[in-house]
Amino acid sequence: MTQRWRFGPATCIGGGLMALGLGGCGFTPLYGTPGLSKGLSSVQVSAPNGRVAYLVRESLDDDLARNKEAVPAWRLDFTVDQSRDPRGLTINDYAQRYQVGVTVTYKLTDLANGQVVHTGRAVSDVSYDAANDPYAGIAARQDSQQRAASDVARKIEIELAAWMAANVARNP
Repeated sequence: MTQRWRFGPATCIGGGLMALGLGGCGFTPLYGTPGLSKGLSSVQVSAPNGRVAYLVRESLDDDLARNKEAVPAWRLDFTVDQSRDPRGLTINDYAQRYQVGVTVTYKLTDLANGQVVHTGRAVSDVSYDAANDPYAGIAARQDSQQRAASDVARKIEIELAAWMAANVARNP
């Protein structure tokens, strides 16, 4: 027997009252904070050499919506530490899976005065299946690096947005 949901006037009125109550409690969405988008888009990302660092920088430029035509107000410098550990070893000591760990340590510098205003660290662990075919193994490893880079970039974006909402948007 299927149950049907019925939305009557009481349900609509209750939903409207809940929305009004939420609006009156002082709740502000993170990306609704005035000046936050402008602050994030004015972060220049400076990356070290290496494939994973390049992938992290590309993801950060996309996530932060970097405005390349505007003069940056902030510089984000970071370092990347990565590991690749075998998992699920067979009796012949061959790995069936690998775990890729990426740790990014970063610092945000205010370009107006050269002062480091925020530091942080983001970590991501992803895994992939080992393949007998060499090309498939390379493709799987590169895909795991891309996933880990995207994950740490997203974590950094969220941390920067929270920091800017608390510090920059209130003190322009």
